Amino acid sequence: METRKHIAAEKLQNGTHNCAQSIICTYADMAGINEETARNLGNAFGSGMGNMEGNCGALVGAGVVLGLATKDRAAARKGMRQIMTQFQQRNGATQCKMLKGVGTGVILRECTGCVADAAELLEEQFE
Repeated sequence: METRKHIAAEKLQNGTHNCAQSIICTYADMAGINEETARNLGNAFGSGMGNMEGNCGALVGAGVVLGLATKDRAAARKGMRQIMTQFQQRNGATQCKMLKGVGTGVILRECTGCVADAAELLEEQFE
């Protein structure tokens, strides 16, 4: 599979999509949905599920795509566990607040990097 991680990161960087939408829209075809539905699915999951307290929106987007693409609860959960573990190892956190350095002043990963990482890890699940 040719990687789409740069496409996903560009959607976020351009300001046209939030982090979750960047992932879901980039892989909408694999999820079996259209662009508008993909965009709407991700509305509430930007900025760490709306307020930076929750999981990174890019990870949420990856989970949405994985669930829709596999149509299998066990496979989606197993794949998401792998994505979360690898993302945590790579970036030091999965929570938006921690990634952005809220309260610590130490930014672990910029948003475009989080989107690229989530996309890359998602693609590995389809290989």
